[in-house]
Amino acid sequence: MLKSFVKRTIRRLGFDIRRYNPASSESAQLMRMLSAHRVNLVFDVGANAGQFGHFLRDAGYRGRIVSFEPLSAAWDKLLEASRKDALWEIAPRAAIGSDDGEIEIHVAGNSVSSSVLEMLDAHTSAAPKSVYVGKERVTLLRLDSIAPDYLRPDSVAFLKIDTQGYEDRVLLGATGLFDRLVGLQLELSLVPLYKGQCLFEEMVEQVKANGFELWGMTQGFVNSQSGRLLQVDATFFRH
Repeated sequence: MLKSFVKRTIRRLGFDIRRYNPASSESAQLMRMLSAHRVNLVFDVGANAGQFGHFLRDAGYRGRIVSFEPLSAAWDKLLEASRKDALWEIAPRAAIGSDDGEIEIHVAGNSVSSSVLEMLDAHTSAAPKSVYVGKERVTLLRLDSIAPDYLRPDSVAFLKIDTQGYEDRVLLGATGLFDRLVGLQLELSLVPLYKGQCLFEEMVEQVKANGFELWGMTQGFVNSQSGRLLQVDATFFRH
């Protein structure tokens, strides 16, 4: 009775308490997969302020991280986040895509939802604070143009992409890197959230066609009003 009362009280404050189960936790699962494939280099595309880098370190990953981020404010925070971590490198500020050149990015009010693509109503209605508040023109690079600078002969690389509907373009610019990758993690949408994006089924088929298979999925963006799942993080490794 007391236990239920405490839980209800904490939930009213906006928090939840759950028993930690290392066998089923998201961080433990990813660490087991990275360890099983001996990953020692993670390319973090769409790093924002360093959330995924911190997640990896908190989970126990001790290998190299190379983060890519185009937005000026987020890139500055990313530099600060990595400042005391000798194995966490920050690439020059640039967007990653299918070409080399320049591109304009829409800046979202919550920063993390910023995208090259136009945001659709399904996104803004589920997350009103994600509405676009500005634009930035930035350098655009293919991973094939910049990632080799960070590869070493003994690198076992894993690529994480979180670019708000632009994931397929990132992959198109990374075909020369595929032979050096043992795995990928992509943020994939189940419904259209950005104009012109590829959805879950098409992206999974594209990744499978390049020699990878699905190993795991975790819940991502959810519409808090309807409860509908809008995005997932899907992890793939080579056959």
